[in-house]
Amino acid sequence: MPKKQQEYQAIAQQILQEVGGSNNIESVTHCMTRLRFILKDNSLPDDQKISEISGVIGVRRAAGQYQVIIGQTVTQVYEQLCQLADLQQTQVIDENLDLDLATKTRPHLTFKSIGSAIMNKLAGSLTPLIPVLVAASMFKMFAAVLGPSMLNWLSATSDTYQLFVFVGDAGFYFFPILIGYTAAKQFHAQPLVAMFLGAIMVHPTLLKLVTDKKNFAIFGLHMPLVNYSATIIPIILSVWIMSYIERFLKKWIPASLSTIFVPTLTILIMLPITLCIVGPAGGFLGKYICDTIIGFGKLGGIWSILAIALIGALWELLVMTGMHLVLISAMMMVIAQNGFDNFTILGSIAASLSVAGMCLGAALRLRDKKQKALAWSYLIASFVGGVTEPALYGIAVRYKRSFWGMMIGGFCGALYAALCHVKGYVLVPVANFMSLTAYVHNDPTNLINGIISGVIAFLVAALATYLIGFDKSPKVIHELKPVEG
Repeated sequence: MPKKQQEYQAIAQQILQEVGGSNNIESVTHCMTRLRFILKDNSLPDDQKISEISGVIGVRRAAGQYQVIIGQTVTQVYEQLCQLADLQQTQVIDENLDLDLATKTRPHLTFKSIGSAIMNKLAGSLTPLIPVLVAASMFKMFAAVLGPSMLNWLSATSDTYQLFVFVGDAGFYFFPILIGYTAAKQFHAQPLVAMFLGAIMVHPTLLKLVTDKKNFAIFGLHMPLVNYSATIIPIILSVWIMSYIERFLKKWIPASLSTIFVPTLTILIMLPITLCIVGPAGGFLGKYICDTIIGFGKLGGIWSILAIALIGALWELLVMTGMHLVLISAMMMVIAQNGFDNFTILGSIAASLSVAGMCLGAALRLRDKKQKALAWSYLIASFVGGVTEPALYGIAVRYKRSFWGMMIGGFCGALYAALCHVKGYVLVPVANFMSLTAYVHNDPTNLINGIISGVIAFLVAALATYLIGFDKSPKVIHELKPVEG
């Protein structure tokens, strides 16, 4: 057996023993960084002992699960665990915070659970679109860098330049169709019918009515003139309502007729609801959210600058509680509808690079050879791989003082970006050095200041972590609110 495989087997063996053996495991799966157990008796595992296992970053008890944080090698450990315990392997899971995986029941309705459900549905509808947004943003970046505004390798009239421009625009323009599909998956509606509804919202005839400001009625109801291209909230709200209408029709229409009448009547009913009520309301809400966030960035006063710096300081705390999903959704909305974000993205990028800086400071300060080696591995995972969770739980949470070093670095990096009025134009969903490409635009100064802000975040976090030092005894990692591993 290869040496690495032996190491994974040893880790799995110790974990299996500490959780009470295979007889205490009801089921186990894994996400990107954690083993997720549903145990028959949750009192058997000793959090401290499991945290001290070589290869384990920490533990967490949440959502009825006993979660063991492994890091990037979780898949290999999981495979060995399943072999040792004679358990069937399952697919990698995503965190679903509105469903208790231990009881398979929905939580009681409270303001908190409703807010969490809304956040999860919004994030679930938008997160699958990240690859499209990245590709579209990159083509926009190619046009900006290679075009006449920067390197001038491509003229504004060249076919290649125009290709990059319209391909980049397409990724955002057809949002209602793309989100129609992802939202349908979230609300358990027919995806293709939802995409059809999204296509109606960006049809050239409808857009011409809006451009020409021509009055139009749908079954006698006045239709507000709204351009839905590159919008997010209108289609999500529409698909949510559509899911109930679709289920109602399926319940009452005979199966022999449902293929024809369910999709037809669903769209027929949704036309006035979407184009006269929900769509305009969602468009107003989306514009209000975007204008508010952009307005914060445009204020330029001390409160705006301080708010951006605080996002840089607190971003990783939001990541650990899952609240960052709200800001990420807003960030995606702002970039899609306005072309840039000058608020949230500044703090998030600075914070991501401050995690890598914290790892460097820890690697230089730690004396224990094993922990020092882990710190170097966390640095590579964060700065190159864009995976910050091992560093967060392996250093920031384990050694509480290092949290301050990371927060100071994020604060300083975001503060510089705010003072220089930097804007983020490209949505780069990774927390590594490539996140700095978000600042690429026609203005080279924006990119330069953006890179400087990232360097400041990294170096200040490293220096602060080194100077502040560590607690004498590391803390056991558990009972933190969950976010996807």
